Amino acid sequence: MTDLATRAAPARPGALRRAAPALLGYAAVRALGLVVLALWSAARDKSAYTLLTARWDALWYTRVAELGYGYEVRLADGDVHSNLAFFPLLPWLERLVAAVSPLSYADGGFVVSLLASLAAAWGIFAVADHVYGRRAGVCAVLLWAVLPVGIVQSMAYSESLFTALAAWSLYAVLTGRWVTAGALALLAGLTRPVGLAVVAAVWTAGIASFVRDRRTAAPHGAHDGEHAPGADDDDRTRRVPATGGAHGTRRAPQAPARAADGTPGSPTVTTVSRPAARRALGLLLAPLGVAGYVLWVGHRTGKGPLGYLDVQAGWRNGFDGGYAFARFVADKFTSFPSALAGLGLVVGVSLVVWLYVVCVRQRQPVALLVYAGLVTALALCASSYFGSKPRLLLPAFPLLLPLALALARLRPPRSALVVGSVAMASAVYGAFWLNGSGPP
Repeated sequence: MTDLATRAAPARPGALRRAAPALLGYAAVRALGLVVLALWSAARDKSAYTLLTARWDALWYTRVAELGYGYEVRLADGDVHSNLAFFPLLPWLERLVAAVSPLSYADGGFVVSLLASLAAAWGIFAVADHVYGRRAGVCAVLLWAVLPVGIVQSMAYSESLFTALAAWSLYAVLTGRWVTAGALALLAGLTRPVGLAVVAAVWTAGIASFVRDRRTAAPHGAHDGEHAPGADDDDRTRRVPATGGAHGTRRAPQAPARAADGTPGSPTVTTVSRPAARRALGLLLAPLGVAGYVLWVGHRTGKGPLGYLDVQAGWRNGFDGGYAFARFVADKFTSFPSALAGLGLVVGVSLVVWLYVVCVRQRQPVALLVYAGLVTALALCASSYFGSKPRLLLPAFPLLLPLALALARLRPPRSALVVGSVAMASAVYGAFWLNGSGPP
């Protein structure tokens, strides 16, 4: 694999043109899903648009946009469902859309999700293209689009927005744009609690980059001012045609560092601090979103830093290492009809774990492994809302990269047949799912 620090940047000319096949394919799959949903809903005398914008979590987000925080529902069993459980970025954007257009908050949520889903598809392509090449990037986007729960990408939910922010933050990490990575991680942390996974990915990659820089500099006696892997693109050393070496490139000759009086000597302070300062700033920005909201909830509830956990407990949601989910799956095997569902759950969880193991064996970049691992762990080990686990796994797109590589190896007609068949099955399943009685 080529050196990650030397791969293409998102601002390069033709970036949108390069991603166009992936984005067009994604749009086609999502359009198919929406058409099937509209036809299915019409046959059942339901509004497809209402299913997408005004049920379940979408209603909670629009209430936050309209009324702010403080709304709660007290159930007969004593549970308290507070809207403090919902992070604020999507409601803020819904309010912004409503303020600058004649659209309602629900309409705004739908528009944000549609645009964010395209941004997420582009971000997934950018990551996969950067690591494995363009064909794998296109396949990764199409696989994300045809997931059985892919219809959620078009709902007024926060999954598309979060995935877009996470994907571009990870891409910024891979290309050494630390301030951008930290800022996007901050926004992801204002979108969903699983923003912690983006923060952890940025921090792990940042620390690894720092350690790598020190190890690279020490044996060669490099000055701190020399560029090291992981620095921002505009700090990169200019490359010249190769004369040999592992990556086919060599550094351009460097002018000797000069002291303040203009004589050769120690490097200046500005040269020393710039790449390291940007990396440090990115790491400092990354946790501010999720930490800020959690601390604000704790202050508002008067329960301190753990106040947000109490809010989640009111929804009977928590983290128990997967014990409750394991019991839920085991209970499915008590009767024959439900045993089939239990078997499907076991197969599904096994597939997810297997894909993560393959990602590790394929030596994906550490940022992708940390991110996908934490998203998967938080989804599978939550103690409630078992039916929502496929939706909670939706942002874990690095798990799709092994499948994308396998699909990319097929001949185009065969891969098109596979994607088309799965896309139709996904569209039908999404329509059936949303027309059911429970939340996705």
